[in-house]
Amino acid sequence: MSTVYITEDTDSQQQGSQAGAMVELRSVTKTYTNGYHALLDVSINIKKGEFLFITGPSGSGKSTFLKLLYGQELPSQGEVIVDDLNVANLRGDRLSLLRRRIGIVFQDYKLIPQRTVAENVTFVLQAQGYTRKEIQRRLEPTLKLVGLLSKADSFPDQLSGGEQQRVSIARAIIATPPLLLADEPTGNLDPDNSWQVIQILQKLNTFGATVIVTTHDEQLVRRCNHPVVQVKNGRLYRN
Repeated sequence: MSTVYITEDTDSQQQGSQAGAMVELRSVTKTYTNGYHALLDVSINIKKGEFLFITGPSGSGKSTFLKLLYGQELPSQGEVIVDDLNVANLRGDRLSLLRRRIGIVFQDYKLIPQRTVAENVTFVLQAQGYTRKEIQRRLEPTLKLVGLLSKADSFPDQLSGGEQQRVSIARAIIATPPLLLADEPTGNLDPDNSWQVIQILQKLNTFGATVIVTTHDEQLVRRCNHPVVQVKNGRLYRN
């Protein structure tokens, strides 16, 4: 295991952005109010179209890394750049517009129990003002991609855990975001369902999406031929 995954100077990072970086962290430290250092002086450049695994035990800072990318957390020091935008400088509508370009898959699915699969998947598009015609145009191919077209009218409690996670993936990708973040997407699933979820994410990557997946499942990571970094003591290391 080597030292920090990428530690470039500012000029090199700016050149990386021009070369097509989707995500850049520039000397980022995140310290919480209780004094806990989730990340320490982290610099990394993730290019558009890359598929990256981030590993590490629970509480190591993996989720903090993702939260910095969509603005739920702000860095204590350094800069977080997503699609050429400094996330810390975004407020209100500008932050909302960035988040529309980011699909997020959570470990606990976060589905609305009283809504069907189709309604859960299209809810965000409705909130963003998409027309009914455009929503319907997007819905069928999205459900086909995750293998749930026949479950469109089912409710979450009628689905298995693997199916619920695939609904959350469909919801994250229906707006075709260029960046997809998956936070422990297989944490509650058995090996077969875990592999199915990863295969869907890999397929999305072949379509051009930049995919960042946090996981502590090292066996799953070994099955895939993608770059891997590990969070350890607040720093990133390349495996």
